Amino acid sequence: MNTNTNTPLTRILLCVLIAVATLTTIANAKPKVVTGLDVMQRDDFAALKGKKVGLVTNHSGINIKGEHILDLMHASDNVQLVGIFTPEHGIRGTEDRHVDSEVDEATGLPIHSLYGKTRKPTAEMLEGIDTLVFDIQDIGARFYTYIATLGLCMEAAQEHGITVYVLDRPNPLGGTEFDGPIQDQELVGNFTAYVPMPTTHGMTVGELALLFKQTHEIDCELEIIRCEGWKRGMLFDETGLPWVNPSPNMRSVNEEIIYTMVALTEGNKDISVGRGTDRPFEYLGAPWVDGDALTAELRSRNLPGIWVMRTTFIPSGTDITGRENYPYQFIDEVCQGVRFVVTDRRAVRPVEAGTHMLDALLKVHPERYNVDKLHKLVGAKWVLDALEAREPVEAIVKRWREDPKFKAFAEARTKVVMY
Repeated sequence: MNTNTNTPLTRILLCVLIAVATLTTIANAKPKVVTGLDVMQRDDFAALKGKKVGLVTNHSGINIKGEHILDLMHASDNVQLVGIFTPEHGIRGTEDRHVDSEVDEATGLPIHSLYGKTRKPTAEMLEGIDTLVFDIQDIGARFYTYIATLGLCMEAAQEHGITVYVLDRPNPLGGTEFDGPIQDQELVGNFTAYVPMPTTHGMTVGELALLFKQTHEIDCELEIIRCEGWKRGMLFDETGLPWVNPSPNMRSVNEEIIYTMVALTEGNKDISVGRGTDRPFEYLGAPWVDGDALTAELRSRNLPGIWVMRTTFIPSGTDITGRENYPYQFIDEVCQGVRFVVTDRRAVRPVEAGTHMLDALLKVHPERYNVDKLHKLVGAKWVLDALEAREPVEAIVKRWREDPKFKAFAEARTKVVMY
C-alpha cells in the first residue's frame, strides 16, 4: 500500500477538505455582534404588541441579514405602524440637501421629514402614536446630525407622553476614545451641537439617549434595546455587521475615522473636503492651494496613524445617485491639495490631527485661508482665536482636555456607558 501523503492527488484532496472545513466554519459561525434590531426581531417585536408605533429610521436600519426594519415591522403581527420619520439624507440616505416628506409606497404610511421645514416631530405628525422606535446608525461625531434628531424626538416624546425605544447599534469608531473642545454655550441646541460634548463622544446612540435623559433632563419614558457581543474596542468592520453608507459621503470606516478631522474646515466654503469625488473627507484642497507646501507642512507634524499624500482632484456636481447640480465646492475645477491615508486606525487622533490641519492651512496660506466661519463645527471660539494667534496646537489640545467642561462630560459619560 502506498503511504506517501505528498502525492499530487493527496495534496489536492487535502486542499479540498480544508476548503470545505473552512466554508463550513464560516457558514456556521455566529456574527460577533447583533444590534438592538436583531434582538427585538428575535422576539418578533413582542415588546411593541398593542402599541401604536412611529418609526424613526433611514436606510441604515438593517439587521444582520441586511433586511430593513420597516419591512420587518410591516410583516410582523405584533407591530402597528402609524407613521415613519426620517433624518438628514432621507429614508434612502441619498439626499445631500433638505428632504421633503412623502408617502411610503409599500405601506401607504406617511414619511415625515425631520430635515425639512421641521426638525422636531410636531403634534400633528405624532397623532395616533404612543411609541417611537429609533433605529439609525450613528458614526460617533458631535456634528453628525442623527444624534440631534434622536434628542429632538425624545423632547417631543416627553411633551406628548410618548415612550421611546432606542434600538442600539455600535459606535463605528469604537467606544473608548472621546476628544475635542466642548462647544460654547451659545451653540448648545444647534443641530450640529445638540448638547455639550466633545467632537467625538465614544458612545452608542443608546448611551447618548441615557445621557440626554439623565444629564440634560429630557424626561421621556425610555427603553434601550442593547446590542449583544459588542466590545468598546471594536471598529465597525470588526463587528461582523453588514456595511451600509450611513450618509452619501461616508463610504468606509477609514472615512468615518478622518471625518472628524477633515470636516472641521467645512464651514470655510473656499476649500473642498472631497465632496463630489470618490474619496470624500480623504481629499482636501482648492485651485488656490499650494499642494506641495501643504503636504510638506503636514508631513512635518508626524500625525500618528496618517500618511499625507500630494494629490490633485476634480469635484463633480453629480451626487451618489447620478443626479447633477449638487452645490459642492469647485465643481469641474482642478484642485491642488492632499489626500489623507489612514495607516494605523488605532493610532489616529482625528480631532487633534484636524486642529493641526487648520493650523497648517493658516501657516501655508495666511493670505487666503481663514477660520472665521468654523465656529459651529469646531465648537469653541477660543480654539479659533488661539489658532489665529498662532498658539502651538499642543497647547490648544492640552487646554481643551483640562477644561472643567470636558472633565464634566467624561464624568457624565461614565455613568451611562452600558458596554
